[in-house]
Amino acid sequence: MLANYGYQDGSGSYFITIDTDKCDGCGRCVTACPYGVMVVGPDEADPLRDLPVATVADEHRRKIKYSCGPCKPTSGVRELPCLLACPWEALAHSW
Repeated sequence: MLANYGYQDGSGSYFITIDTDKCDGCGRCVTACPYGVMVVGPDEADPLRDLPVATVADEHRRKIKYSCGPCKPTSGVRELPCLLACPWEALAHSW
């Protein structure tokens, strides 16, 4: 199941998508994120699932554009730390 965390405003759509079928809750993305955006917790998209998964911390959901901004490439191609840390490719950024 795909869980989307973020928002859309006049400047664009800013979401982190987590494929909860791929995420095993290892926490590598949490460790890799220098801004504390990611946490491991209950699967909000599937409340019947017992295993924890990566989610976006509540305090960052309405400001992902700014929280994740320092890691976004300004020119050229640069992989984001959270995406590089996930060996299962369970994370995606919308912008």
